[in-house]
Amino acid sequence: MLRATISFLVICMLMGAGFASAQQPAKEEAAVTAAEKWLSMVDAGKYAESWGETAGYFRSLVKQDQWVQTMMKGRKPLGKVITRKIESKTYLTSLQGAPDGEYVVIQYVTSFENKKSAVETVTPMMDKNGRWRVSGYYIN
Repeated sequence: MLRATISFLVICMLMGAGFASAQQPAKEEAAVTAAEKWLSMVDAGKYAESWGETAGYFRSLVKQDQWVQTMMKGRKPLGKVITRKIESKTYLTSLQGAPDGEYVVIQYVTSFENKKSAVETVTPMMDKNGRWRVSGYYIN
């Protein structure tokens, strides 16, 4: 009886692990869709609007005027996007310095009008309202 119970639990755990991994690509794709919608606002210079579409966690840390100033200094000088291609995307439930949750770290290899090669890192998170929203953006 104990052996049957343990076998049943192992099977359930394996099925659960399979279910979780099957969900991961769908979550990554939903996060990519949210990131690309958000990036289109940034690309259009709609920095204040892009701040309004970030995750609540991000908005609690960065005020709108700070965001706009940062983007004017760091993003605007790069000019128009020439090409942008996903290099990697990673689903995580924990990030250093951030609350536990659901995140997808997406790295794009991007060519801008005034910078031939850059890596953009966009990190959408599952917001409290159940939507994927950007919680971090970095250009290197």
